Amino acid sequence: MNIRKEDTVQIISGKDRRKRGPVQNVSIKDNNVTVEGVNIIKRHTKTNPGVRQGGIIQYEAPISLDKVMIVCPHCDKGVRVGNKFLEDGRKVRICRSCQEVID
Repeated sequence: MNIRKEDTVQIISGKDRRKRGPVQNVSIKDNNVTVEGVNIIKRHTKTNPGVRQGGIIQYEAPISLDKVMIVCPHCDKGVRVGNKFLEDGRKVRICRSCQEVID
């Protein structure tokens, strides 16, 4: 799994193409992520007593992992991610284009 919570990602296809945002939630089982400010949907809900107000509610829907790329803090663009072992034995994520450590 190359994408983690709080990573900044860029959308590479769909209606929100080229938008960026931090990851709020990662679901490995469903193979999708929720990104802040991306894939906003509207849901018409009925009022439930004591629960919440009814009306049109907007929230971020999950988006497939195939449609996002991690933004490298050094390159400032969406990049592919590789793995590398450091001298002290830690496994870290690296940017494939600039070879800098992402973690």
